[in-house]
Amino acid sequence: MARDTVDAVPIENRDQLYAWFEKGSKPKDRWRIGTEHEKFGFHTDDLSPVAYEGPRGVRKLLEGMEGLLGWEPIMDRDAIIGLADPVGGGAISLEPGGQFELSGAPLETLHHTCRETFSHLAQVREIGDPLGIGFLGVGASPKWSRAETPVMPKSRYGIMSAYMPKVGGKGLDMMFRTSTVQVNLDYGSEADMRNKMRVSLALQPVATALFASSPFLDGKPNGFLSYRSEVWRDTDAARTGMLPFAFEDGFGFEAYADWALDVPMYLIKREDTYHDATDVTFRQFLEGALRNRLPGVVPEIGDWVNHLGSLFPEVRLKRYIEQRGADAGPWRRLLALPAFWVGLLYDEGVLDEALALVADWSAEERQYLRDTAPRLALKTPFRGGTLLDVAREAVALSRKGLARRNRLGPCAPVDMSENETVYLAPLEEIVATGETLAERMLRQYEKDWNGDVNQVFAEYAY
Repeated sequence: MARDTVDAVPIENRDQLYAWFEKGSKPKDRWRIGTEHEKFGFHTDDLSPVAYEGPRGVRKLLEGMEGLLGWEPIMDRDAIIGLADPVGGGAISLEPGGQFELSGAPLETLHHTCRETFSHLAQVREIGDPLGIGFLGVGASPKWSRAETPVMPKSRYGIMSAYMPKVGGKGLDMMFRTSTVQVNLDYGSEADMRNKMRVSLALQPVATALFASSPFLDGKPNGFLSYRSEVWRDTDAARTGMLPFAFEDGFGFEAYADWALDVPMYLIKREDTYHDATDVTFRQFLEGALRNRLPGVVPEIGDWVNHLGSLFPEVRLKRYIEQRGADAGPWRRLLALPAFWVGLLYDEGVLDEALALVADWSAEERQYLRDTAPRLALKTPFRGGTLLDVAREAVALSRKGLARRNRLGPCAPVDMSENETVYLAPLEEIVATGETLAERMLRQYEKDWNGDVNQVFAEYAY
């Protein structure tokens, strides 16, 4: 989860909120790729989760990374909770259960993303190995109960933890026991944003299926292929979901902002203090609902930005578009996720073809895919076939878009000087075989691991 934003410009009218999105529009030559990925830290000797304190804890890991990278510490009172590149690159942050996240820098090509990802994983191993800490990239914590999962000392998470059980049954699982890989992509105009949001929302269940890697929970199969995705269906209906209004005529920045205005807030931050604001929507905040409780606190643009970051639809709009439907996975899949979406969205002709692919899908069909993909993934029945048929088309379109970009460049550890289509290889294997990583894990669990979920750490740790 991103750092809190500080922007003290007061909000005087809603037009400022709509205009905030408009300022995210960029010419195509400035479009970038920002990849975020989370992973579970574990002690390699006994596969226990990594607590914050202690000689082999998260604090020691962050302090080691600070010394290695020279990045600036992000503090919550006296606790280091992340690191930020002082020259405007990426950041490292902690999710509630200690999931270690890299928020990557905005980069020009997937080759740059590859180098960033490979470097980061090498760096965390350099610091983690002497501490006996390893890292696992899957969508859900495979063996630790929620009670066994550590809690990170971030003030905002205390407010969220108290609120989640009030609005859903699995919000705490989302916070403490899931990991994802996401990509943030740019838009050129309101119309371009509209097209990209519609394609992204409609095809998000395809990404969920392709990247499914969370079939285990509490040491055994959980009945899903992407438990992480299922968790989001029972987290907080007010701030999650498929945004059906994005397919209505006239959808644009104003419509998204109006939706966001009516979602309950999490908090207001002033100085180093977090104030619980879960009982009011942002619209009510603008109308003075917190005036008596927080004298002198007026709505600021920073509050709006922080509120937008507390919304969790399948595709999130900020000054860029966030793809949120995929489980974390092995390192090549961390590259396949941005490759998939860059190929679909960054070539105008391919974007038009993708729009045509989903144009006649109804809101009920889109929701059905969202609801079914976590359990059945690519085997989800759809229009006389399965979601695998749609995935084949989507991956082929993505390859076409990446080939047209034709960005060349090498990336260690693979010796190559090819275009970005090379990063689709894991997805092309999946659509060729029809088997997701989650299904492969379950097959290994039954046949090779003798029902021992601990083997997932040996097989899939970075």
